[in-house]
Amino acid sequence: MRSEQHIVQANGITQAVRVAGPPDGVPVLLVHGNVSSSAFWEPMLSRLPDTLRVVAPDLRGYGDSETAPVDATRGLNDFADDVAALLDVPGLFVPGARPVVVAHSLGGGVAMRLLVDHPDRVAGLLLEAPVSPYGFGGTRDLDGTPTTPDFAGTGAGGANPDFVARLAAQDRGEEAPTSPRNVLRTAYVADPASLGEDEELLLGSMLTTATGDDNYPGTSVVSPHWPGTAAGERGVLNALAPAWFRIADELVAVSAKPPVTWVRGDADVIVSDTSLFDLAYLGSLGVVPGWPGAVDCPPQPMIGQTRAVLDRYAAAGGTYREVVLPDCGHSPHLERPAEFVAELLALVGVPTTA
Repeated sequence: MRSEQHIVQANGITQAVRVAGPPDGVPVLLVHGNVSSSAFWEPMLSRLPDTLRVVAPDLRGYGDSETAPVDATRGLNDFADDVAALLDVPGLFVPGARPVVVAHSLGGGVAMRLLVDHPDRVAGLLLEAPVSPYGFGGTRDLDGTPTTPDFAGTGAGGANPDFVARLAAQDRGEEAPTSPRNVLRTAYVADPASLGEDEELLLGSMLTTATGDDNYPGTSVVSPHWPGTAAGERGVLNALAPAWFRIADELVAVSAKPPVTWVRGDADVIVSDTSLFDLAYLGSLGVVPGWPGAVDCPPQPMIGQTRAVLDRYAAAGGTYREVVLPDCGHSPHLERPAEFVAELLALVGVPTTA
């Protein structure tokens, strides 16, 4: 399956969209994650049957889409509204289409928001290493209880400034541990060899990320609680923070409950109960000084939280499957493409032999 790029106007911004397959094919919507773009799906497209109609947008501030600001106080709603608007753009899907939404990392939160806001437009969810329904960082238990009143340690203040600077400088080197290339190799996948000849494509996708206060990482505010920062009101990492993104109860209460498949790798270092991107866990390792201890500031149980919310979703009338891939990191569709595509086709209802 080959894709072509469309440039469309939707939700008041210019959006770049990869499109593949016949217009009347089974609709599939691909939503990429943070510090990437729709190009992250390109290696997988060749494995998909031509019976699908695949639409993969670049989210605002990524790829070739407009660098529109992200209002973090709306959580991931800016992204979700952009994606929802694409459902009715002529030429992308047939009118009234209800796609299966396949979403990676941050995109998983966008997909959850899309389902809550437009339950009649989603046929199913395939959540790949999704952000917790209680946001990223700053919560202590399976109910998403805040660690501090202001969710200290979440948002843009936790971004590595050298990584941000190297993103902005389009750094393709491998000398520094914080270079985008090394982050791709060490955080996005468990086995760097799995990137193969796609590494340059994927690195280029990362480097399309718009940096600054309105995009990645966003603004931060001073907190009286360890580690001294909390989420601001602008930018991507703040939109993921639990101060603004907490969708668990809405997800459980959604009127229509399509089937959910949750795919994750057991060696994921980004979305994990021991995430190397969670300041509380880094504090427990001594990487971030001054950690107040496990009683006051435990690491976020991200996997446990997602499972608990999906259990509630199932108890309320929905269904879900959890698929755990051994020795796999944050990007199963790159590392274990055959297994990932099989799960996608099963959810879509297309035989895996297609």
